[in-house]
Amino acid sequence: MSPLLKQIPSDQGIPAKADAVVIGGGIIGATAAFFLAERGLSVALVEKGRVGCEQSSRNWGWCRQQNRDERELPLSGVALRLWGEFESKIGEDVGFRRCGLLYATDNPKQLAEWESWREIAQRFNVSTRMLSAKEAATAIPANGRRWLGGVHSIDDGKGEPSIAAPAIAEGARKRGATIHQECAARGLDLTNGTVSGVITEKGLIRTEAVLCAGGAWTSMFCRQHGILFPQASVRQTALRTKPTADLGEALYTPEVALTRRLDGSYTLAISGRAMLDITPQGLRYARWFMPMFVKRLKAVQFGIGESFFRGPEAFGGWNGRGTSPFEKTRILDPSPNRRTAASILKRVKELFPALARIEIADSWGAYVDFTPDAVPVISPAEGVNGLYLAAGCSGHGFGLGPGIGRLAADLVANDTPCVDPTPFRLSRLLDGSKVKVGAI
Repeated sequence: MSPLLKQIPSDQGIPAKADAVVIGGGIIGATAAFFLAERGLSVALVEKGRVGCEQSSRNWGWCRQQNRDERELPLSGVALRLWGEFESKIGEDVGFRRCGLLYATDNPKQLAEWESWREIAQRFNVSTRMLSAKEAATAIPANGRRWLGGVHSIDDGKGEPSIAAPAIAEGARKRGATIHQECAARGLDLTNGTVSGVITEKGLIRTEAVLCAGGAWTSMFCRQHGILFPQASVRQTALRTKPTADLGEALYTPEVALTRRLDGSYTLAISGRAMLDITPQGLRYARWFMPMFVKRLKAVQFGIGESFFRGPEAFGGWNGRGTSPFEKTRILDPSPNRRTAASILKRVKELFPALARIEIADSWGAYVDFTPDAVPVISPAEGVNGLYLAAGCSGHGFGLGPGIGRLAADLVANDTPCVDPTPFRLSRLLDGSKVKVGAI
C-alpha cells in the first residue's frame, strides 16, 4: 500500500440492510457510492482492504479525453466534468487539476495516429492541438532527441491518486453512505436467481442491488455465481521521485511519462510496458484475449509467478464458504519489476538533465485489469438479477472513474443513463460479437 494513501476511518458495524451495496473501494466504487447516496439511497461500501489501496492509488493520475477509444469518449467527457465538480460538492480537494497534457514523439507512425485521431476529436468537441516539431521541442525539451511533433490536449488534466478515492468516499459518507474497510464481500445471497443480500466476512447485509466494482478481483467474484466475465490482468511498475525540479505537469514521450504530484514529486512510468503472468484464469479466457495479444504482443512480456497460486487469477477450489481469497490477500501489492524500474530511471536521467540527480522515494507494482476489447464493462450481470458490474477498465479506470461510477449508479438506481450504456454491456464479450480492440 502506498505510504501516501489517505487513510479514512470505517463505520462501526455493518448495516442489517441497505438500498445498495457497493463492493470495492477504488475510484469507481467510491464515486458510485457517492452518486447513489446523492440520490438519497442508503448505501454500504465494502472493501476487503483500504479504500483506494490497489490500482486507484498506483496509476499515473491522468484524466484525459485525448486518444480515447471512440466508445469511451462520451463517458470521458462526463468524467472530466465530474472531476471538476467534486471539490465544491464535497468541500475537500480531491487533487484534480485541469492542467492540460503534453505529448511528443519522434515516431512517424505514432504521430500519424495522433493526427488521424483529430477527426474523432472534432466530432466530440475535444479541445486538442497538434504541435509542430519546434513547438514539441519547446514544450518537452529532451536531451539528444528531435521530436517530429506532438499534441497538446488543452482541457485534460490530472488527479492525485493517493487522495482521490478516499476523499470521494468521505463525500459519500457525508451523504449518508457507510464505509466498511477490511470487510471482504465473500459472495451473494440469492433467492430464485435474484440478489437478496451480500455475505461479508462480518455478516450479511440485506439488499436487492449490488454493484461489484472489484477491479482485478471481479471475475473471481462473479465465477462462483456462474457469471462469465472475461478478464485478464497485466503487472506494471512505476516510480515516485522526491520533490524535484519542475519540468511541467504531465508529459508523455515514447521513452517515459512524467506526472507532477501536488508535493512537487513526479510519478514516472513507461507506457505499454507490462508483464502478463500466466495464470489459471488467463488460460481459461485466453481465446477471448487473442486479438489483443496479437495487437500488443511487442509491449507485453510473459512470465509465471506467485499469481498462479495467489491473487485474483489464481488456481483454487473455493466454493464461496469460509475464509475467501479476498481476505487472504487484503491488498494486491505486487513487487515492482527491478529491470523496468532501472530502465525508467535511466531514461529519465538521460532525457532530462534537470532530473539527473533525482532521488527515488518509492516504487510499486500494480495489476491493471483488461477486457478483451480494452473497453470497460458497466452492465447488469446476466443470470443474476440485481447484480451490476463496473470493471475491466483496461488502464483507463482512474481518469474515467467518476464517469463509470456515475453510469453504474444510474443503472443500479434505474435512472436515465448519463451516456448510452450499450458499448459497455457485458454481453458483447460473450455473444460472438466481433472484438474491436480499443486504444490504450
